[in-house]
Parts: sequence; structure tokens; C-alpha cells
Amino acid sequence: MATVYEKSLKLHEENYGKVEIISKVDVNNKEELSLAYSPGVAAPCLAIKENKE
Repeated sequence: MATVYEKSLKLHEENYGKVEIISKVDVNNKEELSLAYSPGVAAPCLAIKENKE
């Protein structure tokens, strides 16, 4: 019987990994990436800092 480690490795190999992160917004170019990530991520962070509720 296969161990949990062997089963985990097989699952990982079959799926080229087991976890995937998917963007909620389309990112098709550098400008869209800048809005979704850095430096665009700073605006929401600063708003959260000002209103901690």
C-alpha cells in the first residue's frame, strides 16, 4: 500500500503541482499587472491603513 508521501508525490507529478493561484482580474499586459500588483497595490493598502475598520 502506498504511503501518504507516495500518494502526495504522485498527485503532484500528475498535476504539475497541487496549488494554483488565479487572478480575479484579467492581466494581459504590463499596465494591467501594474494596476493589479505593484505599484497599483499601494493605493488599497494605504486606504486600509487610514481606515482600519
